[in-house]
Amino acid sequence: MEPKEIDLTRIVSIPFEENTFIARIAQRDDCVVVDPGLEPERTIAELEKHGLKPAAILITHGHSDHIGGNRALKDRWPDCPLVIGAKEVAKLADPRANLSAMFGVGLTSPPADVTVDHGQTYQAAGLEFEVREIPGHSIGHVVYLLKDHNPPWVFVGDVIFCEGIGRTDFPDGDFRTLAEGIHRELFTLPDETRLLPGHGPETTVGQEKRTNPFVGLRADGFLGQ
Repeated sequence: MEPKEIDLTRIVSIPFEENTFIARIAQRDDCVVVDPGLEPERTIAELEKHGLKPAAILITHGHSDHIGGNRALKDRWPDCPLVIGAKEVAKLADPRANLSAMFGVGLTSPPADVTVDHGQTYQAAGLEFEVREIPGHSIGHVVYLLKDHNPPWVFVGDVIFCEGIGRTDFPDGDFRTLAEGIHRELFTLPDETRLLPGHGPETTVGQEKRTNPFVGLRADGFLGQ
C-alpha cells in the first residue's frame, strides 16, 4: 500500500505554548484534531478557513492545556467523537485531576465518546492510528502512532519533547515508569520516526536516542549507562 500524503498543521496555544495538531489526507475535507488547547477559536478558524470537518478529536492525556478546546469544538461539531485513553477519562470532569484548579480555573470537558486502550487501533478521516499507552507523566497517557506515513509519525503529547520529557512530579507521575515506556514503545520504532510533541518543536526517535539528557541511550542513571 502506498503511503498517504498527509497535511499537518500545528497551532500553538498560550499560555503554555501547547501544540494542537490538525492532520488530514491531502485533498480530503475531513481531518483529525489532536489535543485542542486553550485557544480553540484559532483551531476552529483554521478548520473553517480550509473547509475542514473534524472526524475525531484525539486526546493524548487529560491535563487542562490539552483538553481546553474540547468544549468549543464539540459545540461547533457535536457529532465529532472525543477520543481518550480509558485511564484518563476521570480528568475530563475533575478540575483538580486535570490541574486547572491549581490555576484557579475549574475547567471541564464534555465526556468521552470513545475510550481506547493500549494496542487498539482507531480509524478516522481515512487515517489509522495505533494506540500505545505510556504512563509516567499522566497515569493513562496514550500516544497515537500513524503508520500511514513513511516514516511513521507519533503524536506523543507530553511523553517526550525535543531533548526533554514530560514532568513526572504530578500526583500520578513517575520518572522510571515514563522512561521505561519511552524505551519500550518509542525507541523501538525506526530512528527516522517523526515525534510530534505537545510542546516545543518536533523531533525524531533517532535524535532523542542520541541526545535526550533524561532518557537517551547515554543518559546517566538509566538504561543507557
